[in-house]
Amino acid sequence: MPAPPDHPARDATVEELKALAHPLRWRILRLCWDRALTNKELSDRLGVAPATVLRHVRALVKQDFLAAEPVRSGTRGALERPYRATGRTWRLGLVDVEGEGLARQVDLAMLAAHRAEVLEAGPNANRETARGTLRLGAASQAELNARMIALITEFVERDEADGEPLSYLWSLVARPER
Repeated sequence: MPAPPDHPARDATVEELKALAHPLRWRILRLCWDRALTNKELSDRLGVAPATVLRHVRALVKQDFLAAEPVRSGTRGALERPYRATGRTWRLGLVDVEGEGLARQVDLAMLAAHRAEVLEAGPNANRETARGTLRLGAASQAELNARMIALITEFVERDEADGEPLSYLWSLVARPER
Protein backbone atom coordinates (compact mmCIF):
# COMPACT_ATOMS: atom_id res chain seq x y z
CA MET A 1 0.00 0.00 0.00
CA PRO A 2 1.39 3.42 -0.86
CA ALA A 3 1.74 6.20 1.70
CA PRO A 4 -1.47 7.63 3.13
CA PRO A 5 -3.51 9.69 0.70
CA ASP A 6 -2.80 13.39 0.74
CA HIS A 7 -5.83 14.21 2.85
CA PRO A 8 -5.94 17.82 3.97
CA ALA A 9 -5.77 18.36 7.72
CA ARG A 10 -9.26 18.75 9.12
CA ASP A 11 -11.19 18.15 12.31
CA ALA A 12 -13.22 14.97 12.66
CA THR A 13 -16.99 15.16 12.69
CA VAL A 14 -18.94 13.85 15.67
CA GLU A 15 -19.91 10.79 13.61
CA GLU A 16 -16.27 10.11 12.75
CA LEU A 17 -15.23 10.48 16.39
CA LYS A 18 -17.91 8.00 17.41
CA ALA A 19 -16.69 5.55 14.77
CA LEU A 20 -13.11 5.82 16.04
CA ALA A 21 -13.87 5.63 19.77
CA HIS A 22 -13.31 1.87 20.08
CA PRO A 23 -9.88 0.15 20.23
CA LEU A 24 -10.98 -2.78 18.09
CA ARG A 25 -11.74 -0.38 15.24
CA TRP A 26 -8.21 1.00 15.33
CA ARG A 27 -6.84 -2.54 15.24
CA ILE A 28 -9.06 -3.33 12.25
CA LEU A 29 -7.80 -0.21 10.45
CA ARG A 30 -4.17 -1.14 11.09
CA LEU A 31 -4.67 -4.73 9.97
CA CYS A 32 -6.44 -3.61 6.79
CA TRP A 33 -3.72 -1.11 5.90
CA ASP A 34 -1.15 -3.55 4.50
CA ARG A 35 -3.67 -5.75 2.73
CA ALA A 36 -7.39 -6.22 2.34
CA LEU A 37 -8.90 -8.61 4.86
CA THR A 38 -12.31 -10.25 5.13
CA ASN A 39 -14.54 -10.23 8.17
CA LYS A 40 -13.53 -13.87 8.83
CA GLU A 41 -9.81 -13.10 8.54
CA LEU A 42 -10.20 -10.16 10.93
CA SER A 43 -12.22 -12.30 13.33
CA ASP A 44 -9.52 -15.00 13.36
CA ARG A 45 -6.68 -12.50 13.75
CA LEU A 46 -8.35 -10.54 16.55
CA GLY A 47 -9.90 -13.50 18.37
CA VAL A 48 -13.32 -11.87 18.30
CA ALA A 49 -16.66 -13.25 17.12
CA PRO A 50 -17.39 -12.56 13.42
CA ALA A 51 -20.62 -10.74 14.31
CA THR A 52 -18.70 -8.36 16.57
CA VAL A 53 -16.11 -7.68 13.89
CA LEU A 54 -18.84 -7.12 11.30
CA ARG A 55 -20.51 -4.50 13.51
CA HIS A 56 -17.22 -2.60 13.82
CA VAL A 57 -16.40 -3.01 10.11
CA ARG A 58 -19.79 -1.56 9.16
CA ALA A 59 -19.23 1.47 11.40
CA LEU A 60 -15.84 2.10 9.76
CA VAL A 61 -17.23 1.61 6.24
CA LYS A 62 -20.09 4.02 6.96
CA GLN A 63 -17.55 6.78 7.74
CA ASP A 64 -15.29 5.81 4.79
CA PHE A 65 -12.41 4.71 7.03
CA LEU A 66 -12.66 1.26 5.40
CA ALA A 67 -13.59 0.52 1.80
CA ALA A 68 -15.06 -2.72 0.52
CA GLU A 69 -13.09 -4.32 -2.29
CA PRO A 70 -14.61 -6.59 -4.95
CA VAL A 71 -15.98 -9.91 -3.78
CA ARG A 72 -13.53 -12.79 -4.20
CA SER A 73 -13.61 -16.56 -3.84
CA GLY A 74 -12.27 -17.89 -0.57
CA THR A 75 -10.16 -20.99 -0.04
CA ARG A 76 -13.25 -23.23 -0.04
CA GLY A 77 -14.98 -21.46 -2.91
CA ALA A 78 -17.24 -19.31 -0.74
CA LEU A 79 -17.63 -15.68 -1.76
CA GLU A 80 -16.08 -13.20 0.64
CA ARG A 81 -15.69 -9.43 0.72
CA PRO A 82 -12.33 -7.99 1.77
CA TYR A 83 -11.94 -4.51 3.27
CA ARG A 84 -9.07 -2.07 3.00
CA ALA A 85 -8.21 0.97 5.14
CA THR A 86 -8.62 4.22 3.20
CA GLY A 87 -6.18 6.40 5.13
CA ARG A 88 -8.90 8.94 6.02
CA THR A 89 -7.70 8.99 9.63
CA TRP A 90 -4.41 10.51 8.45
CA ARG A 91 -4.22 14.17 9.52
CA LEU A 92 -7.66 13.97 11.14
CA GLY A 93 -7.92 16.37 14.07
CA LEU A 94 -9.57 15.05 17.21
CA VAL A 95 -11.47 18.01 18.61
CA ASP A 96 -14.59 17.81 20.74
CA VAL A 97 -17.09 19.99 18.92
CA GLU A 98 -20.02 19.18 21.13
CA GLY A 99 -18.22 18.64 24.43
CA GLU A 100 -19.15 14.95 24.59
CA GLY A 101 -15.65 13.79 25.49
CA LEU A 102 -15.41 11.86 22.23
CA ALA A 103 -11.91 13.09 21.39
CA ARG A 104 -10.66 11.71 24.71
CA GLN A 105 -12.43 8.41 24.02
CA VAL A 106 -10.67 8.22 20.64
CA ASP A 107 -7.30 8.97 22.29
CA LEU A 108 -7.90 6.19 24.82
CA ALA A 109 -9.04 3.81 22.06
CA MET A 110 -5.80 4.46 20.14
CA LEU A 111 -3.75 3.83 23.29
CA ALA A 112 -5.63 0.60 23.99
CA ALA A 113 -5.17 -0.57 20.39
CA HIS A 114 -1.44 0.18 20.54
CA ARG A 115 -1.18 -1.64 23.88
CA ALA A 116 -2.92 -4.67 22.36
CA GLU A 117 -0.42 -4.63 19.48
CA VAL A 118 2.50 -4.48 21.90
CA LEU A 119 1.13 -7.44 23.83
CA GLU A 120 0.39 -9.40 20.65
CA ALA A 121 3.92 -8.79 19.33
CA GLY A 122 5.50 -10.43 22.35
CA PRO A 123 8.31 -9.53 24.75
CA ASN A 124 11.10 -9.45 22.15
CA ALA A 125 9.34 -7.21 19.63
CA ASN A 126 10.08 -3.83 21.20
CA ARG A 127 12.11 -1.62 18.90
CA GLU A 128 12.20 1.76 20.64
CA THR A 129 10.28 3.52 23.36
CA ALA A 130 10.79 6.96 24.77
CA ARG A 131 8.83 8.74 27.42
CA GLY A 132 9.59 12.03 29.07
CA THR A 133 8.30 15.40 30.06
CA LEU A 134 8.58 18.80 28.47
CA ARG A 135 7.58 22.33 29.36
CA LEU A 136 6.66 24.20 26.16
CA GLY A 137 4.58 27.21 25.23
CA ALA A 138 1.88 27.08 22.57
CA ALA A 139 4.19 28.08 19.70
CA SER A 140 6.80 25.47 20.62
CA GLN A 141 4.11 22.79 20.99
CA ALA A 142 2.81 23.62 17.51
CA GLU A 143 6.36 23.49 16.12
CA LEU A 144 7.08 20.14 17.78
CA ASN A 145 3.86 18.64 16.46
CA ALA A 146 4.46 19.95 12.92
CA ARG A 147 8.01 18.60 12.89
CA MET A 148 6.92 15.18 14.21
CA ILE A 149 4.16 14.93 11.60
CA ALA A 150 6.63 15.91 8.86
CA LEU A 151 9.14 13.31 10.08
CA ILE A 152 6.52 10.56 10.36
CA THR A 153 5.18 11.47 6.89
CA GLU A 154 8.68 11.22 5.43
CA PHE A 155 9.13 7.69 6.75
CA VAL A 156 5.58 6.57 5.91
CA GLU A 157 6.17 7.63 2.30
CA ARG A 158 9.21 5.35 2.07
CA ASP A 159 6.98 2.25 2.36
CA GLU A 160 9.87 -0.17 1.90
CA ALA A 161 8.44 -3.39 0.44
CA ASP A 162 11.01 -5.56 2.23
CA GLY A 163 10.75 -3.56 5.46
CA GLU A 164 9.48 -4.85 8.78
CA PRO A 165 5.88 -3.84 9.56
CA LEU A 166 5.98 -1.51 12.54
CA SER A 167 3.39 0.30 14.61
CA TYR A 168 4.01 3.74 16.06
CA LEU A 169 2.11 6.11 18.31
CA TRP A 170 2.85 9.83 18.61
CA SER A 171 1.16 11.45 21.56
CA LEU A 172 1.65 14.77 23.31
CA VAL A 173 -0.46 15.26 26.43
CA ALA A 174 -0.75 18.05 28.96
CA ARG A 175 0.26 16.89 32.40
CA PRO A 176 -1.05 18.28 35.67
CA GLU A 177 0.97 21.01 37.34
CA ARG A 178 2.97 19.97 40.40
